[in-house]
Amino acid sequence: MPILIEAAVESLDAARAAVAGGANRLELCTDLAHGGTTPDLNLLHVQLPIPVFVLVRPRPGDFVYTDAEHRTMLGQISRAKSAGAHGIVTGDLSLDRSRDLVAAARPLPVTFHRAFDVFPDRSEALERLIELGVERVLTSGGAPTAPEGAEQIRQLVVQAKGRIGILPGGGINAHNVARLVQETGVQEVHFSVKDAEKVRGVVRALNAPS
Repeated sequence: MPILIEAAVESLDAARAAVAGGANRLELCTDLAHGGTTPDLNLLHVQLPIPVFVLVRPRPGDFVYTDAEHRTMLGQISRAKSAGAHGIVTGDLSLDRSRDLVAAARPLPVTFHRAFDVFPDRSEALERLIELGVERVLTSGGAPTAPEGAEQIRQLVVQAKGRIGILPGGGINAHNVARLVQETGVQEVHFSVKDAEKVRGVVRALNAPS
């Protein structure tokens, strides 16, 4: 089965480069240097040939939000939907509030972002997110990079049993992607993109004879 490539991009130029390189889906965000925050939603008005998911995160830092920040996130989800987003990437360590975010995103699919790696018991958190109807979880397996967290990611894939997607992200490139996929059994990968060649390199690595 072909591996789906999701490219995290901060600009229209990066989005077009990711498309040219062979990405299958975009995560639109800004301030990737600090983990990403909600982007300028005007970029969604540009027609792109692959689905665009929008990160909804009001600020860098932790993933516990105030009442005002929660209302901001709900408003950002609404505006992203109206602007033509194909999916929402968000999350709150309060799973009751995450339930609100998922409900606001519907009927769009939801990716729970790397706040997941902060949960002390990721196995339990995965079951809770499945109950909430989240479509996928972005994770490095609790490690600084996905290749370093490969064993935890593999365990999450086994636990998920196809009920939720496990999307590895963090430090993925052409040099390590094939091994990561082989070791974990994931069907999607996520990495930041500024130029087409990075995506092409990953595509070549995934298609190379094993």
